[in-house]
Amino acid sequence: MPTPSMEDHIEQIYLLIDNKGYARVSDIAEALSVLPSSVTKMVQKLDKDGYLVYEKYRGLTLTAKGEKLGKRLVQRHDLLEQFLRIIGVDEERIYEDVEGIEHHLSWNAIDRIADLVQLMEEEKDFVAKLDAMKAQQNI
Repeated sequence: MPTPSMEDHIEQIYLLIDNKGYARVSDIAEALSVLPSSVTKMVQKLDKDGYLVYEKYRGLTLTAKGEKLGKRLVQRHDLLEQFLRIIGVDEERIYEDVEGIEHHLSWNAIDRIADLVQLMEEEKDFVAKLDAMKAQQNI
């Protein structure tokens, strides 16, 4: 089971590869605001654990296991952003809130939130009522 830090690295590597076609230690370090030496240590651990293949000075690639997890982590992040947006969390708080909660929810909880998001998107009256409640609280 990957740690929250491992998940952050895998998620960022997946995003970099998806967007740029590659992920370098320096890019990962910049995106996560950590030292390149910390990324190198984590990449070596992720290699050992079978999430990626790392060749010093040559780069890295995700294994099927790493790619599957990376995709799921990105989906989890996007889902939580969507959920918080639907329930009316202020836009400037959403990213920070997602970063604070995403590693503390079980995959079962994530799946139930996905069900709830789907229901809220289908039931526009529900979202309108939620918006009305928020408007009353802000008076």
